[in-house]
Amino acid sequence: MVYAIVKAGGRQEKVSEGDILVVDRLKADQGSTVELAPVLLVDGDKVTSDAKALAKVKVTAEVIRDERGPKIDILKYKNKTGYRKRIGHRQELTRLKVTGIK
Repeated sequence: MVYAIVKAGGRQEKVSEGDILVVDRLKADQGSTVELAPVLLVDGDKVTSDAKALAKVKVTAEVIRDERGPKIDILKYKNKTGYRKRIGHRQELTRLKVTGIK
């Protein structure tokens, strides 16, 4: 079992080959390949967390598509003053498929 912990979109994700993950929007075209920065690599019983050894490790992923997350409604209200404010937000996301851990 080979998997890696990678830094992607401001978070750390556990990925193995063939996994699909959703990260914050990346500036990459659909179908292009991106490289993710590994933080930890587990190859069977061998665990690698040394920075020099991880510099040689490459985790590649293919961009499947760009998408938007669910709508989040933010409502502000103050009693007896007539103050009401409504704000909405949808996060820009990118869906990736991990193609290799070398």
